[in-house]
Amino acid sequence: MNWFTIKNIDTIDSPALVIYKERVHDNIRLLKEMVHGNVSRLRPHVKTNKITEVCSMMMDAGITKFKCATIAEAEMLAMIEAPDVLLSYQPVGPKAIRLAALVEKYPATKFAAVVDNIHVAEMLSQLFAEKKSSLNVYIDLNTGMNRTGISPEHATQLFEAMHLLPGLKVVGLHGYDGQIRDTDVELRKQHTERGFSKVLILAAAIEAVSKQPATIIAGGSPTFPIYADRNDVECSPGTFVFWDWGYKHGMPDEPFDYAALVITRIISVVDEHTITTDLGHKSVAAENPFPRVHFLNAPEAEPVSQSEEHLVARVPDASKYKIGDVLYGVPVHICPTVALYERAVVIENNIAVTEWKVIARDRKINT
Repeated sequence: MNWFTIKNIDTIDSPALVIYKERVHDNIRLLKEMVHGNVSRLRPHVKTNKITEVCSMMMDAGITKFKCATIAEAEMLAMIEAPDVLLSYQPVGPKAIRLAALVEKYPATKFAAVVDNIHVAEMLSQLFAEKKSSLNVYIDLNTGMNRTGISPEHATQLFEAMHLLPGLKVVGLHGYDGQIRDTDVELRKQHTERGFSKVLILAAAIEAVSKQPATIIAGGSPTFPIYADRNDVECSPGTFVFWDWGYKHGMPDEPFDYAALVITRIISVVDEHTITTDLGHKSVAAENPFPRVHFLNAPEAEPVSQSEEHLVARVPDASKYKIGDVLYGVPVHICPTVALYERAVVIENNIAVTEWKVIARDRKINT
């Protein structure tokens, strides 16, 4: 029997997201081994899994710090009393008010947010000072991705201004270098260290002013192995917990295994070389070009078109397939795929045993 085969597959409607619990455990164990067991250096990003039970598995493994991208993800973590939660998304408009409400509602969790400009810092300062509260903040740095963040060369002035604001405490620096995806490990290391050198210079300048050590949070799944060898960085990979085709083949040096798949059924045999499954845009992340999914038990099936509820694939010989056959697919990108499902089916010892709600796919849980 293949590792992914589900004995009671007839009990699972398709399309479905399935999570192999033993493999999630293994990926968490591998993550800890890569930082030599020093879990204080881990701050996993939960945007991949969005599931309370998966985050609880990480907490059971001794991980106490987390990163998230949405208020719902932050609340999900607070609901299980995660001790330390960073919202790595600058809170603007109602998000800031919702974050302040979380701080008040969940005192067992220490929240923080990222900031990359003085206007947001001043808004947060006023909001938290009026509540006679305080928020830890990290300066968000642009280390080459050109998505958010301030250039490290210009961040000292921002720190000096934020350092004086009531209601805020600047505790460190945050940098995400998601643009670095070299398959060659040595090239990936060179590109990572080139950008990170500017962060270290900035950290030294900030520490000279504040007289306090600055916590540095850096990287994601592609650059995690490089930061894992440093003792001065909190690492924040996220995809590791489920892994996907894109990282498995783009980062072959990383040891993680697939722990989440999508299952689909053949619903039509169109002609001698064409089959159709029920894996549409609504069931697997569609932002990548074809193929967006690879089938473990039908590697010869080549996806060629897709609509909301259908995926059409070309095969050498369609007579080898029949309507109702189950295909087990590895998404090229697992993170947005997870967000397409309300629930995930949990597999243990090749048997579907329960379901976990993908609770943080919602934009709002309670707050």
